[in-house]
This record gives sequence, structure tokens and C-alpha cells, in this order.
Amino acid sequence: MEKTEEGLIELFMNWAPNIGIAIGILLAFYILNRAITKIINSSQSRFDLDPHLVSLVRRTNRITLFVLALLTAFGTLGVNISAMVAGLGLTGFALGFALKDTISNLLSGVLILLYRPFQIGNVIKVGSFEGEVVGIDLRYTILSSDGQKILIPNAKLFTDPIIVFNGETDTVATEQKQD
Repeated sequence: MEKTEEGLIELFMNWAPNIGIAIGILLAFYILNRAITKIINSSQSRFDLDPHLVSLVRRTNRITLFVLALLTAFGTLGVNISAMVAGLGLTGFALGFALKDTISNLLSGVLILLYRPFQIGNVIKVGSFEGEVVGIDLRYTILSSDGQKILIPNAKLFTDPIIVFNGETDTVATEQKQD
């Protein structure tokens, strides 16, 4: 019985510093996440950024720092993280391939929200669709035409020519796919 107790105490004494360091790393990443979130929130009003875009950046920051914190903490505890990193890479590749259309719409939505080729309230024409822009989301843009709601994927808006009717003059915004 004494050997078991001595073994547990010795094991605890060997692991205690590493566990303390790992908890410190998690705490440091938590504080870093809070600081970056404050910067992102203040940037929204300062640069007049779209709330959907800011929300996406906040979530991406939180998830990225969480994964980095876990990998760093596990590495400090002596866990071989190379298999985890390889697994994350393969998972990312598989998800990227499976969700390529959704990711294309998402990235196109981010670029539309950044470049703002049209605003809510503008009347636009894309292909055979024409209507007033009533909403711009990360995945699609919502047009209203004759009482109907038309959802156009942002990838189509980013690659096809867009005619923006401003009221006084008509302009053509051609967002061409970058090679």
C-alpha cells in the first residue's frame, strides 16, 4: 500500500510542473483571445465593417486560438502532437473538398462585403435576375422583385457581371474571377 501511495506522489510531483505550465498556456491563449476580440469589435465601428464579416472573423479567431492552445498545451504535457496536426490537415483537406461550393460562396460573400460593389436598396441585375437588394449574407444575396424573394449565391455575384442601377445613372460593376 505504501509503494502505491509513494508512486502516486512521485507521479504527481513529476507531472505537476507540466500541468501547471499547460494550464498557464491555456490561460495565456484565453487572455490573447479576449484582447484580439476587443480589437476586432473596435475595428467594426472604426472602419464601418459589416456585422456578418466581423462575426466570421471573431469565430475564426476563437476557433484558431483554441486549437493552437490545445496543441501547445498537449505538447507541453509530452503528448506527440504530430499525429494530431496531420489529422487536422487531412480533415481540413477533406472538408474543403466536400464543401468547396459553400466555401466559394462564403469567400465571395466576404469579398462582396469588403468591396461593396452594391448596397442594400440598390437595384441590380445578374444574369436573368433583377431586383432590389434587401439583404447581403455571407452565403447569398437576397433580391426582391415583384413581391418575390430571390436568393443568389455570392459566388455567382462575384464571377458574373453585375449591373447596378443607382437611379440617376446606371453603372456596370464587373467583378471578374481572379486567376
